[in-house]
Amino acid sequence: MNAPAARNIAEKDWPAAPALLIVGIANHPPLRGSAMGRTTYRCCLGMLVILLMGSPLRPVQAQATEPPAANGEEQWDQDTPLDPDQPLTEFPDFGVEWPDLDDASTPAFDTSADEQDAPAFTAEEEQENEQLQAAADQIAEDISLNEYRPTDAMAETAYRISFAGLPDTLKESFGDRFEILSVLEEYRGDDANFAQIQRRAQSDTELVERLLRIEGYYDAVVQTRFQADGAERVDVVFNVQAGPQYKLDDIALPGLEAAVSPDPVKFRETFGLQSGAVFNSDAIMSAISRLDVAMAESGYPFAETAEPELEIDHAGRLGDLTVPVTPGGRFNFGSIVMDQTDLFGPDHVQMIARFKPGDLYQASDLEDLRRALIATGLVSTISVEPVAGDDPDAVDIAVNVSPAPLRTIAGELGYGTGEGARAEVSWEHRNFFPPEGLVRATAVLATQEQSGSIAYRRNNYRRRDNILNGRVALSVVDRPAFKAQTFSVAANIERQSNLIYQKRWSWSAGVELLASRETDVTGPAGATGRDTFFIGSLPGLVTFDASDDLLDPTQGFRLTARVAPEASLQNGSFFYVRSQFDGSAYFPVSDKIVLAGRARVGTIVGAGNNRIAPSRRLYSGGGGSVRGYGYQSIGPRDSNNDPVGGRSLVEFSLEARVKTGFFGGNFGVVPFIDAGNVYTSSAPDMSGLRYGAGLGVRYYSDFGPIRIDVGTPINPQPGDSRIAVYVSLGQAF
Repeated sequence: MNAPAARNIAEKDWPAAPALLIVGIANHPPLRGSAMGRTTYRCCLGMLVILLMGSPLRPVQAQATEPPAANGEEQWDQDTPLDPDQPLTEFPDFGVEWPDLDDASTPAFDTSADEQDAPAFTAEEEQENEQLQAAADQIAEDISLNEYRPTDAMAETAYRISFAGLPDTLKESFGDRFEILSVLEEYRGDDANFAQIQRRAQSDTELVERLLRIEGYYDAVVQTRFQADGAERVDVVFNVQAGPQYKLDDIALPGLEAAVSPDPVKFRETFGLQSGAVFNSDAIMSAISRLDVAMAESGYPFAETAEPELEIDHAGRLGDLTVPVTPGGRFNFGSIVMDQTDLFGPDHVQMIARFKPGDLYQASDLEDLRRALIATGLVSTISVEPVAGDDPDAVDIAVNVSPAPLRTIAGELGYGTGEGARAEVSWEHRNFFPPEGLVRATAVLATQEQSGSIAYRRNNYRRRDNILNGRVALSVVDRPAFKAQTFSVAANIERQSNLIYQKRWSWSAGVELLASRETDVTGPAGATGRDTFFIGSLPGLVTFDASDDLLDPTQGFRLTARVAPEASLQNGSFFYVRSQFDGSAYFPVSDKIVLAGRARVGTIVGAGNNRIAPSRRLYSGGGGSVRGYGYQSIGPRDSNNDPVGGRSLVEFSLEARVKTGFFGGNFGVVPFIDAGNVYTSSAPDMSGLRYGAGLGVRYYSDFGPIRIDVGTPINPQPGDSRIAVYVSLGQAF
């Protein structure tokens, strides 16, 4: 090395000077050819890596600690600047002359013996040396690039984060965890001075090393460098030398053999990990979770797995895994036991449960029971746990609940195009008749309706998810289609989906009796007539739901059939059947776009249109049918331009549900087009369809989408409004 180059290293790059010296020693041919030389070579490379990974050294101003004593020799003048070209002061004579490397008479190092006697590097040693050399070269290159220094260290600046050298085998969880745990990410939006950025980067360097160890990279070397990105920001770069992934060697599950045969073999297969698999902490925890679930689902309510024990062999890049297991005994279900029985007793809980005494214990059955008890709406806190019972082969299930508030007063205000203003108030007691006997009183005051009703509802009636309903109501309705004063009594039993349990099949069947005085337009002159109808009906419904969500389906389909045979007493008795069939389908186009379609066909057979009470005819138009039109406004009209209803109808809807990035991805837009019409014949002839189109918005809340649709009729009838607005919870269909 020439003198100017040495001065340049000494003055500008202090860490590089000893580094280059070590590299020079390590790569000296005589040393590398001997056994001792190979050891020296590895030590030098190791020293080089440690040195280059250290904090950069800053040049220190040369100072004289003590001037030499006045003894006739020239004294060091502290005010005189140092001359780098001045010869070094002579060292005291050690009694051995320094060898003159240029003098042929000076004996050279004799390496022939070492080269002859020492074995050559093995292939594994050569590969390891190359890896060490590559790591050293990479870190040296990183240090040479790490020359960013702010002009003002206290000035605040923004920064960005990037990685270099991450292995391709890393999973998405690495980035997710870094984003959650990183100090740099936590304060990314806030400007910081360079010292703060350095401290955050130092903390995140340790975080990256820990995250790499989760993926099995136990030899990873992570270094941070800073550089300007050209936009007055600091680019924080994590340089990663991941090294090889460690693998599992021995896997032990001590205690598992205590389970009842052949369960140990089944549980070990469920655990799944095998020797030779990559040492991944996520995979280990997933295997332990699978083992816990398998034991809990196979009759072992008290099974436990201890914390995994890991033993790492850095030389072999292997790891031994030990997971102590305590299966406990295998049990069947026993009895339900309860301390608090004010809401309901053990017999009612046993009726709700999907297991019976004597069935093999399964933890999923307990979770199902807990959710079913929450769905009653009667409990605020609940615990469902296995406890030892009198039967040595069974465990009792201890159910402890505390009651939630049982009374509710609710109110509702709204406005709908074609329906006007509406106010509703209700009071309910959810356990008025224990167990689960609800009573609700409701009053409605609206522009077109005034009504009052009392309803009874018994959940889990004689069987889980069966619901018994009863209702008495008195209403006065004054709509453009008809006017009616109605008293009704109805009861049914149903098995329907709810927000916790979406059933594939649901149904209802019941009876309805009503007396209604209704006004209808008769004749071409617009004369009105009032008739009294006594009607008995046997309504039934069945639904097959293959969609993936009750309120916001994104795929699948639904089919529903409603059939109601009815008898009417009005100027004699007659019979007819009201039927309606609905189908809807949902097609995901992408993660954010769903196409949805709906079709509906309705018919009444057995009686003429004029004999059927106006309130029992079929109508179309509104937020749940053809949007853009007023409620019940589509179809044939009388001489006063009011809808008269009909005996058949058809409706079609098509919309695209598009989620956007607004409000955290909880906001969406829905363009739609609807079509439909009503006919006085018992079979629709598909003529004169009315079309409506518009745009809706959706806010996807935790309890379902909130819907606002704005539509307009494309081919309106006389008197139809140009704009219609609809607001509700859930999708249109």
